[in-house]
Amino acid sequence: MKKLLLLILVIAVYVVHQDFWNWNKTEPLVFGCLPIGLAYHAGYSILCAITMWVLVKTVWPAHLEVEEENPKSEIRNPKL
Repeated sequence: MKKLLLLILVIAVYVVHQDFWNWNKTEPLVFGCLPIGLAYHAGYSILCAITMWVLVKTVWPAHLEVEEENPKSEIRNPKL
């Protein structure tokens, strides 16, 4: 159920990105100087950041965070 809700969230964020209703608008100005389309995309960027935070916190594979004790690819400083 959790994965289905996250999938719906991602699809909703994708659909909201297609803001065709603001394509030809320059008014109203947000904060007196910011066109509505630019303000919309600023809010959309915040929404994307929140969505990514939720995805990382809920479905990030934990096995990727396990550190090896002595990794073979460790770079060692040669003694000079």
